[in-house]
Amino acid sequence: MKIHFWLFYLHQPSWRRPKGIDSRVRRKFKGCVLMPNIGYGSDKKTRHYLPNGFKKFVVHNVKDLELLMMHNRTYCAEIAHNISTRKRKEIVERAAQLDVVVTNKTARLRSQEDE
Repeated sequence: MKIHFWLFYLHQPSWRRPKGIDSRVRRKFKGCVLMPNIGYGSDKKTRHYLPNGFKKFVVHNVKDLELLMMHNRTYCAEIAHNISTRKRKEIVERAAQLDVVVTNKTARLRSQEDE
């Protein structure tokens, strides 16, 4: 991997093992980029869990939200980024009825300053 790949726009950030004879990363010098190791993985019991204790499920419409009705203690909903404000309101209202946690329920909501 290029050590400073984020400085150059054309290089992709995918990992390549450093093989150079003088590479600081390969020799694991202090302060350099860390190499991926198996020890950095998270515990199998808590893998894919969010800090709030739920697993994330991306929701695109109200029908997707119905899938979480029986699993609302394990999974939380996250509204996809390309959903309009009107549909977001519908999804948040239905989630409140089904007692499903929505992680980004305040996104794209305007304050009611007109009234």
